Amino acid sequence: MSWREEWKYLVILLTGFLVCFFLPVGLPRFDYAVNESMQLVRWYAREHVVLCLLPAFFIAGAISVFVSQDSVMKYLGAGANKFLAYGVASVSGTILAVCSCTVLPLFGGIWRMGAGLGPAIAFLYSGPAINVLAIIMTARILGFRIGVARAVGAVLFSIVIGLLMHFFFRKDEEKRVQAQAATPDKDSGRPLWQTASYFAAMVAVLVFANWGKADGVTGTWAMIYRMKWVLTSISGGFLGVILGLWYGMAWWKLGVTTGITIISALVFPHEPLVPFAAAIVCLGAFTSTAEGELKEWFAASWALAKQIMPLLLFGVAAAGFFLGRPGAEGIIPNTWVSAAVGGNSIWANLLAAVIGAFMYFATLTEVPILQGLIGSGMGQGPALALLLAGPALSLPSMLVIASIMGTKKTSVYCALVVVMATITGALFGMLPATL
Repeated sequence: MSWREEWKYLVILLTGFLVCFFLPVGLPRFDYAVNESMQLVRWYAREHVVLCLLPAFFIAGAISVFVSQDSVMKYLGAGANKFLAYGVASVSGTILAVCSCTVLPLFGGIWRMGAGLGPAIAFLYSGPAINVLAIIMTARILGFRIGVARAVGAVLFSIVIGLLMHFFFRKDEEKRVQAQAATPDKDSGRPLWQTASYFAAMVAVLVFANWGKADGVTGTWAMIYRMKWVLTSISGGFLGVILGLWYGMAWWKLGVTTGITIISALVFPHEPLVPFAAAIVCLGAFTSTAEGELKEWFAASWALAKQIMPLLLFGVAAAGFFLGRPGAEGIIPNTWVSAAVGGNSIWANLLAAVIGAFMYFATLTEVPILQGLIGSGMGQGPALALLLAGPALSLPSMLVIASIMGTKKTSVYCALVVVMATITGALFGMLPATL
């Protein structure tokens, strides 16, 4: 080993020692930030890992195994019809009410299957940004004007950012297309309507299990929220029938899974997370010990989980330490944020976009956070900038995106989101309040 490498390890060890030696343990601000970090990780593990990420991993694994590469290339590939590819990708959020972290396994799945960089990025941005319920809540709570601006801005952002990413990395895209052209397509021989039903059942489980509480007690959204676990159970049962009829899952395995899920629901009637987790565990156990496509499905899902989960948990802990949870604060005081994003200067919009890009927002939580910030003096322009950058990005998602498509592409993508959110926020803040 060379002395240069030895010095490198010495510097790393010395830096780590000095950090540990000078940790400000005992200072209220530091201790509170550490507590917020752990609280956010615990909340994330309880509320998002089981309900959001695990179903998303199975969907992403299914994309890798059951969706032909030819189909992905036809509709989302670099050489696909641009209107169709970007049109489908840019409105995906109306179906998937997910946060910036839950969309990552799905993005990883279509990226590995050969989706073009532009459409894949459009999907990555639109998944958490174009959430119908979140946009409705934004319009009701923050005002119709900013709700419309968020909806229009999110759709346009996904398309423009996707097109710019394709333009900046067009040489890399040409190489990917050539490499994929030399790879033979694997045809499952299964009718399209069967595959579509299979994915529809999994997406329904993901959507209904994570359906957020509506603003009010009446209306369609509120009714679906009250029925969310019934609808989730029906979707799960539909998925089980599909697996038994068309995918070779043994019926006794489906029966055991159903039995364990029902027993869990009876034992824990007020904890729907328990039977949901039991069903997921059974699905993982039975697919991992199966043969053929089902085993490949579990292997692909597990590969994505191994890649993504550690980075997500680390990123959530870091985000909690620096910025805290919704309604709380980390090492950075909220008063600093409120003071810095008042008015409509370009710096206020830039800071709002950067804070939104690094902070973790669960689905729908950005609205009450912004309500508090606006009440503390935040300008309308910075509020829109945060809405356009926040739900689509977070520190955890940045780490994962970098592991999927590389640091360079990730840096450009994040920069585009922040810059466009800043400019859009500044322009929006200049508009008369009557518009």
